[in-house]
Amino acid sequence: MSGERVGFTGAEALELPGWRHVYSGKVRDLYEPADAEPGRSATLLVVASDRISAYDHVLEPPIPDKGAILTRLTLWWFEKLAEGYNGAHAEPVEHHVVSTDVPAAVAGRAMIVKRLDMFPVECIARGYLTGSGLAEYRASGTVAGLPLPAGLVDGSRLDPPIFTPSAKAEVGEHDENITFEQMVERVGTEAAERLRFLTLDLYARAEAIAREAGIILADTKVEFGVDPATGQVVLGDEVLTPDSSRFWDAEDYEPGRTQASFDKQFVRDWLTGPDSGWDKTSGEAPPALPADVVAKTRDRYVEAYERLTGRPFDA
Repeated sequence: MSGERVGFTGAEALELPGWRHVYSGKVRDLYEPADAEPGRSATLLVVASDRISAYDHVLEPPIPDKGAILTRLTLWWFEKLAEGYNGAHAEPVEHHVVSTDVPAAVAGRAMIVKRLDMFPVECIARGYLTGSGLAEYRASGTVAGLPLPAGLVDGSRLDPPIFTPSAKAEVGEHDENITFEQMVERVGTEAAERLRFLTLDLYARAEAIAREAGIILADTKVEFGVDPATGQVVLGDEVLTPDSSRFWDAEDYEPGRTQASFDKQFVRDWLTGPDSGWDKTSGEAPPALPADVVAKTRDRYVEAYERLTGRPFDA
């Protein structure tokens, strides 16, 4: 692996002429213009690496081309979500992308975006019961404090979809599921209601688009911020990718069992299965992913991109 790709795949961020590295998350690296006062720039450069995380750990090795897939899919969704708003979908939400004219070293996996004042919550829409929502439901009959009907199983459709926020955690920490009332305490009533509306409206739009491609959008996580220049709520980060959403094959869908997914659930299943030898409660770092798991995970990401967009993925 050549040195120039370290920032794509490993923990170290690239040095990019004209940009100053300011933050690295589990997957993304953020830069601000080198000539701007630190922390005061109007724009940021967001670079999607090939890193993959699960159970609050960044795993090794990375998934080849993952960052490019996430970036291209996010840009495609931003375009689709801006189209055809009418009826129940009363208004398009502005997104944060300013330009894709980025340094050559990160072309295809980076975006220049507005610098937003991000809300300290993650906004999750669930149209199907699974994952942590299913675990809570089995324990208490609720998800994020919302009571649900009895008798639901893994994969049951939720009609209407529900909004289940979480509080953002630092890298290496676990996001905390919170109730809507706890969200109000963090961001205020007006903002909480606005974010709930936008999240569920976005989910309804995206779920219909995905279904046309034979894919079920089970749930998705999005983030919003306020544009300090206009005061508008803006959709930020990535949207509707295999990292932030659960995608299922509609033809294979069957409530009552684990669904075949196009997201990183494939990696989670290997980590918690007998072959990895890893106990997620041990506090130890997970083992390295085997080559076949890496290859199959990349294949699932590529398939999700190609089926949703109808476009071939050329690395």
